[in-house]
Amino acid sequence: MELWQQPAHKLQKLLSEGEIGARELTVAHLKRLREVEPQIQSFITLTEEAALRQAAQIDERREAGEKMPPLSGIPMALKDNFCVQGLPTTCGSKMLKDYVAVYDATVQRRLRRAGAVLLGKTNMDEFAMGSTTEYSAYHISKNPWDTGRVPGGSSGGSAAAVAAGEVTFTLGTDTGGSIRQPAAFCGIVGLKPTYGRVSRSGVMAYASSLDQVGPLTRDVTDAALLLNVISGQDPLDSTTAPEDVPDYGKFLRRDVAGLRIGVPREYFRGAEEGVAAAVYGGIKLLEKRGAVVEETSLLSPDYCSNAYYIIAAAEASSNLACIDGVRYGYRAQADNLQDMYLESRGLLGPEVRRRIILGTYVLSGDAYKTYYLQAQRVRTLVREDFNKAWERYDLLITPTSPTTAPEIGAGIGGPLNLYPRDDYNVSANLAGLPALSLPCGLSQGLPVGMQLIGKPFAEGLLLQVAYSLEQETEYHKVLPDVVTADSEGVV
Repeated sequence: MELWQQPAHKLQKLLSEGEIGARELTVAHLKRLREVEPQIQSFITLTEEAALRQAAQIDERREAGEKMPPLSGIPMALKDNFCVQGLPTTCGSKMLKDYVAVYDATVQRRLRRAGAVLLGKTNMDEFAMGSTTEYSAYHISKNPWDTGRVPGGSSGGSAAAVAAGEVTFTLGTDTGGSIRQPAAFCGIVGLKPTYGRVSRSGVMAYASSLDQVGPLTRDVTDAALLLNVISGQDPLDSTTAPEDVPDYGKFLRRDVAGLRIGVPREYFRGAEEGVAAAVYGGIKLLEKRGAVVEETSLLSPDYCSNAYYIIAAAEASSNLACIDGVRYGYRAQADNLQDMYLESRGLLGPEVRRRIILGTYVLSGDAYKTYYLQAQRVRTLVREDFNKAWERYDLLITPTSPTTAPEIGAGIGGPLNLYPRDDYNVSANLAGLPALSLPCGLSQGLPVGMQLIGKPFAEGLLLQVAYSLEQETEYHKVLPDVVTADSEGVV
């Protein structure tokens, strides 16, 4: 296998045994990136020279006999809403095209200390508002399995980069499925941790009570390895929880016997036949290994989605008030303050404007009681619904998405086309629960994702169950056949 085809934990072994060097590994991924990036368009910003310098320094330290941290030399990328000192942080928006971060996000500092080599910043829906990456102000990222289809969103560039072998892993953000859904569409593993498990300091907010940072990886072992590095309390983020972080690698064992698994029927009613069949096939494998599986019921995904979009839009309206041309963002030349605001914010895309307007409306006047408070009441019902489920089950299993990756352009045309793709994901964000998507099959040649939802801070159990299933299948080893381009120099 080529180096770019290997997961991080196998590359880690090769590096530690001296069979390859960090610079060699970085060069191999940059070569792969040159070959496929014209077709996939995963990146907004590339950092080739800095990556090669960092890799060379890692090799020098290793040759000098230093004990190296766990991710030393592993090529990775970050979604372009993570601040990296000295690099642009655009959030996929022309409004921030000239913004250069003056500090590192906490997770970036932790990754740098762990030795990971940053190759660049990945494409995303503008300000993380979208489910396809078609709402980026720069370009549309493509799904490596079929470049006529979307990679999902808003972390679509991150998922596509991993699936195409441009990097070994990435970090994304998940407000209502934006890690798990693109992971499902691209045939990789995506993990949204419990709210408060991973710091959001230095990550530009969409909806602060829903956002969470998590990994997108080739397999479950890599997800555990990465979660070990990025988790833990952060004094710069008061929402991080003072919970001990276990060694997630110790959960990677094939042991599901006796686990009680609930399968909510409401999450299969709208699923495509091929998607439902693939997920049920994975459930049967777990049952065969001794898990106790039972059909159950949860609050309809429709109610969860309606509440989510009201709460998320309200928080976005507040969070993005600073992107006004005065405090942050492009500033238009105008004769008066009002025109300056209007012309500056004219650079925002249609989906961002739609959600800001909606959020501003639901926070105003009588609409606050009619919509926003009602949505918060539904959120409470969602949490209570899950709490009742935990009295009976150790985890829940659903499809990650009701469909496989749609064709590019299928979601353009308004929220009625776009929003239903988030229906199966948003409940975990409303309740602050950990959820993981892993490949469980193919439908008409496209990847299908299975979603595992767990109790608060039960990431270890999700990894254990996902690892058990992964060992029974080969789906995580199947790579998309990306047509490569001959090119010289980095794109």
